[in-house]
Amino acid sequence: MRQRGLLFPSPVVMLSIIAVAMAAIAFVATRGGEPTEREITPVAEPSSSAAPSPTASAPTTSAPAKPRKPAVKRGDVYVEVYNNSGISGLAGRVADRATTVGWSVVGSDNWYGTIPTSTVYFPKRLERAAKLLARDLGVKRTQPAVSGMREDRLTLVLTGELD
Repeated sequence: MRQRGLLFPSPVVMLSIIAVAMAAIAFVATRGGEPTEREITPVAEPSSSAAPSPTASAPTTSAPAKPRKPAVKRGDVYVEVYNNSGISGLAGRVADRATTVGWSVVGSDNWYGTIPTSTVYFPKRLERAAKLLARDLGVKRTQPAVSGMREDRLTLVLTGELD
């Protein structure tokens, strides 16, 4: 005796087909667009309303030399390196390179977002260190840190191989 019936695919197979279809649609919908980046507007610092007024009896002497800022000590600055490209292992290789030069690399991982070009992001107090790290690694762009980034370290986001 033969039994005839209809066999339905399992729910896992159906969900897999739907997931692949959604991924294909997302890929087609997002490719080809120009990368965009959030514009960060810094908050203006309050200015002092009690500005000292020049006095007529002040002697005309040359201003004392501005004290020189201490050199950046690479080993005292923490650095995180993120890969925002399709190049496997890029963040790890650049992290090793930064460590070799003397930076304290504390982590490397993948970055999810859109960055137009490789960038060193810095909190205000580490701007000089960011410029030095960029120079050491051949990164051409530095920017103030955006919300969500740690304020005690530099964040390097890579979009491709460095020179």
